Amino acid sequence: MKFLKTIIFSFTLLFSVQALADLMCVITPAHDNPFFKAEADIAEETGKALGYDVLSLDHGDDAKVQDEHVDVCISKGAKFIILDNAGADASIAAVQKSKDAGIPVYLIDREINATGIASAQLVANNYQGAVLGGEAFVEAMGESGEFIELIGKETDTNAGIRSSGYNDVIADYPDMVKVAAQSANWSQSEAFDVMEKLIQAHPNVKGVIAGNDTMALGASAALKAAGMNDVIVAGFDGSREVMDAIVAGDINHTVLQPIANFSEMAVRMAHDEVTTGKAPAVEKASIDCLLVDGSNVAKCGVFRCDF
Repeated sequence: MKFLKTIIFSFTLLFSVQALADLMCVITPAHDNPFFKAEADIAEETGKALGYDVLSLDHGDDAKVQDEHVDVCISKGAKFIILDNAGADASIAAVQKSKDAGIPVYLIDREINATGIASAQLVANNYQGAVLGGEAFVEAMGESGEFIELIGKETDTNAGIRSSGYNDVIADYPDMVKVAAQSANWSQSEAFDVMEKLIQAHPNVKGVIAGNDTMALGASAALKAAGMNDVIVAGFDGSREVMDAIVAGDINHTVLQPIANFSEMAVRMAHDEVTTGKAPAVEKASIDCLLVDGSNVAKCGVFRCDF
């Protein structure tokens, strides 16, 4: 009986170690944002299809929480980490720590302000996408009128890049008048509150251009609550909720980030590195965004379009 127990224990330990060796981690911002939930879900599905156990965590854009999650992944012996980081500067130490532990990190959606630490940084071409969105916004506005810009989280590099893309386009149209620009921190509820106040200060606003879809949804809800149903609203990300709002006529357009592509791509690249011992030859890769409006929204799914 003692011998049998020893054999059972040995097999249990073997399977436990094997499961631990096959772990991958996915760390993203909070999953109450459909974009971040989609990237985490797609990475998890891809990893499981490749035979990994998956630990999916969210840092809520808190670099300290992110560091704690990275520590957990290191302690569990993860094979690799897929990370949508909590700050371009604040995340460098966490990525370095993972690399020092022999665990490659694949960044998706957001870059860090350092190279040679992450195995890859896969991001959407936010500037190109913002130019697309800005051009569509100007056209929808008839090249004139008062508008409001809702900006994303100020510590997020993408917030500044998108704002720059929008404003570089709009600057060529002198009859487009920006009456307010305010951060709503990527949040739908915060965008609603911000818009309620801005509407009172600027009752003649004709359009709202938002740095992401959740803020666009919050702005649209505030405008509808105020009976301002003709105000043009533009988003950025390509969430299912905004696709539905475009169909309903509540939002004019969005810019789709093909997260379904680069989230899956990151996991497969990481798996290749673990399997072959070779990191990608090129660290940074940029994927172009797509403009989605009433003319093509029917061809789009969850952060993926067939055109």
